[in-house]
Amino acid sequence: MLIASIFTSLMGMFVFLFIFWKRLKEDYSPEIIFKTAFFILIGMLIGFLVAVRFTPAAFMWTAFAGSLAGLSIAILRLKVKFFETFEAFIISSFPWVGFTFLLDSVAHSSLSSFLAFIAILIIVFISYWLDANYKNFTWYRSGKIGFAGLTTLAIFFIARSVLAILRIGMLSFVGSMVEAVISAAAAFICFVLLFNLSRSE
Repeated sequence: MLIASIFTSLMGMFVFLFIFWKRLKEDYSPEIIFKTAFFILIGMLIGFLVAVRFTPAAFMWTAFAGSLAGLSIAILRLKVKFFETFEAFIISSFPWVGFTFLLDSVAHSSLSSFLAFIAILIIVFISYWLDANYKNFTWYRSGKIGFAGLTTLAIFFIARSVLAILRIGMLSFVGSMVEAVISAAAAFICFVLLFNLSRSE
């Protein structure tokens, strides 16, 4: 199990790095891209270790918060743009999350984790479809990068909120009502950011 977990983590990380680089390679040098990824991954690791030490049930949230902290440092130090880098981070992370659900479904014969894996695959498909077509949406006036990442992340959080309300167990579950409120709040923030992005010139 430990070997499988390490292999899955490494595979997820390499896929993350490849997609992250591929999405940003037209705008930034490889050095800046991989330095940004390094900050994100270090933040993610710190967040995960904090969860292991203090609140294991919330490892997804602490790792996500750590990733955002790492991204913030990259924005300040490397001057990368927020929305395009954030979108690259989100879209690159979904396959890694999917691998995690798949490993859990196999290791614990978990039907819910397998269904979550399928759901992540659908979200990945949606993200790429939106990324290819969002400029055709007449109501999205700005046409700026970030639509696909924010929309799919909002879908992800809404799904977590609904599952929490229905009391369906999932990885990194901090309690039905708490999870529902946090996930719903995160989805709301995504929609607010998306609304502001659509109005910006």
